[in-house]
Amino acid sequence: MRVSRLYVAQPLTTGEQLVLNEDASHYVRTVLRLKQEQTIVLFNGQGSDFACHFTEVSRKTVRVLINQELPRDVESPLQITLGMGISRGDRMDWAVQKAVELGVHALTPLMTERCVIKFDADKKQQRRQHWQHIVQHAAEQSGRAVLPVLHDVSHIHDWVQTQQGLKVFLDPYAEQTLADIQPDAMHLTLLSGPEGGFTEQERERAKAAGFIPVKMGARILRTETAVLAALAAAQSLWGDFR
Repeated sequence: MRVSRLYVAQPLTTGEQLVLNEDASHYVRTVLRLKQEQTIVLFNGQGSDFACHFTEVSRKTVRVLINQELPRDVESPLQITLGMGISRGDRMDWAVQKAVELGVHALTPLMTERCVIKFDADKKQQRRQHWQHIVQHAAEQSGRAVLPVLHDVSHIHDWVQTQQGLKVFLDPYAEQTLADIQPDAMHLTLLSGPEGGFTEQERERAKAAGFIPVKMGARILRTETAVLAALAAAQSLWGDFR
């Protein structure tokens, strides 16, 4: 029987009992519908799974006994930092989910000139929380024991100035491909645009900050397709797809 796997933002220590937080408790009771004495695997994003069983499942409390630590090593040797222009609705959600599955280490949603979505401070925080849940669920599903870092929404002009490693941005009019370059110390920083692509000013600022334009074949890809194609290509060239 398949054992459910769940992320919890709590310390996990073998031999101790743990009362799950409200979000995790709700998920156990109403979605997984697990009962006392049944088993579950918990992880908190620090690199290990923990085999547990429930000692109490009630309306007020969900409590587990942590039986065994299960170290996992499923992270790619290629450290990928992704800056992704914010796209509309399900496109952004889908891209965030698949980026986690494809092994990104850190992700920043970026405001660009051609973003069709505008945020006030409250909306920005709500969207970040929404994407954080997507990151957590994608890590649960894909078996990742290290949770990718989701940074706050940033503006592209600020973000490009602070990045490290081999820095590339996706540009359908570029002459080079990923196969023409090599990451620095296995660290790749990837910049992907929103619907409508980058403006000329954004392209020039990215290049001034050391970003290299690369193309993903001869066709123009949608924003969510381009970033996932680039991640898969990078993992094939230098990461754990080899």
